[in-house]
Amino acid sequence: MSAASSKPKPKISASRRLFLKTKLLKRAMTMLEGDKQERKDERDKTLGERVPVLQMSGLSLQDLQTLCKELHQKIDVVDEDRYDIASKVSKNSKEIQDLSQKIFELKGKMKRPNLRRVRVSADAMLGALFSSKVKESVDFKANLKTVKKEEEKKEEVTDWRKNVDAMSGMEGRKKLFDAGQ
Repeated sequence: MSAASSKPKPKISASRRLFLKTKLLKRAMTMLEGDKQERKDERDKTLGERVPVLQMSGLSLQDLQTLCKELHQKIDVVDEDRYDIASKVSKNSKEIQDLSQKIFELKGKMKRPNLRRVRVSADAMLGALFSSKVKESVDFKANLKTVKKEEEKKEEVTDWRKNVDAMSGMEGRKKLFDAGQ
């Protein structure tokens, strides 16, 4: 009962909804095609104004060469302008980025970037800290103290029967007495 009551019954039927959806899609397609046609017409109109149609019929070889030189000069001028505009745009976008960064800093809502774990050698870490390459490799192990472990004297484990035979008699007692002193 709770599942049925939580989901309200739609006000329009499924067939009506499908009909409206297809009608909207058809309308959107026609509008999209119209926009494409408008853009194409506008492009053709702009190119017609800026670039006149070349009249090459009836021109001599000398006239064609001068026409080519003029076109190359125009191309150079356009490339210079394009380069200048591109440099201005990159400069302005960098300035916008810097100003937006300053705004974030002033607001105090600094968004921390997600940091990734990077494996860095000791030399690379020192180079990054001192902002120059470290000429000699630093050996951190050389500065550590060396601790010598005293080895415990381990008696060799031998067959106990041989030991009993060797210790029997006066010579064995003498060895024990000498070992004790």
